[in-house]
Amino acid sequence: MARRARTRRRPGAARIAIAGVLCAVAIVAGALTVSSYLGGDQPRDMRGNPVDLPAPSEAVRRRTEAVAQVHGMTLRVPSAGLAVPLGELNEVDGVIDPPGFSSAYLVRNYGAQLAHAGSGTVFVVMHSCRGGAVCPGNFLTDLTAGTASVRVGADVFVGGLHYRVTGSETVHKPDVHADAALWANAPGRLVLLTCLQTPAQTASVANLVISAQLVTTAG
Repeated sequence: MARRARTRRRPGAARIAIAGVLCAVAIVAGALTVSSYLGGDQPRDMRGNPVDLPAPSEAVRRRTEAVAQVHGMTLRVPSAGLAVPLGELNEVDGVIDPPGFSSAYLVRNYGAQLAHAGSGTVFVVMHSCRGGAVCPGNFLTDLTAGTASVRVGADVFVGGLHYRVTGSETVHKPDVHADAALWANAPGRLVLLTCLQTPAQTASVANLVISAQLVTTAG
């Protein structure tokens, strides 16, 4: 997909909304039919099960410019058994909304690009799911403990880059947009974002934030 030239925004006191219905990392306004996603194809989880959710407007979808995988890249967290395609999307009007349920997504126009990962924070977002669906974020969550399933020191591979986990936290969804520390720009930093599901499989009220630090290129 052709990419329009745009000014990349640096993290700071972000106004981005990170919340969701099933597992979405961001709030989507409206309740359109799911057929407006991805050219009419219904989103599916990692097992191929269809996922129902409100879809964004056509205008927002076009501005998001989401792709499910870029140049064969992947997100891998070996200790969690996670290996999924790595796509890209744009933040649009303060909202980050991954369109798919079997990929992780680099935020293209917020934070650092992979080519400049040493100079800033790379943000990767993904869905987690409930009700039996399996999405990338589920692999990162210890559902019983309500914490990250990956520990400090765990390896994370984003495209050709190697990171190691430095910590994790949960953030109440209404507080995410104003969390300056989460959106801070720091050299060589990676932030993985997903919804924190509940053992009771009720609506998620918090986001899981996993931070990691760049080690070296993976070669």
